[in-house]
Amino acid sequence: MSITQERKQELIGKFSTTKDDTGSPEVQVAILTERIANLTEHFKTHKKDLHSRRGLIKMVNQRRSLLDYLKRADQARYQSLIQELGLRR
Repeated sequence: MSITQERKQELIGKFSTTKDDTGSPEVQVAILTERIANLTEHFKTHKKDLHSRRGLIKMVNQRRSLLDYLKRADQARYQSLIQELGLRR
């Protein structure tokens, strides 16, 4: 259900803007997207797990806030990120 350390490092390497970048919006959104996808798969078998669903909703809202910030700050980075991650909007 959680993201592995290897997968997290792979996402950081792919979406980072500089060498040791782990806090840029692109990296954070990519990691949140991976975690959201994992939780979505979890809910296909555990439909009544409402406690984890609350965490999922918090993650979706956090990702939306980061994407809104990125859209305000740099439209080109926002467009390339949502296209690369396959997000709608």
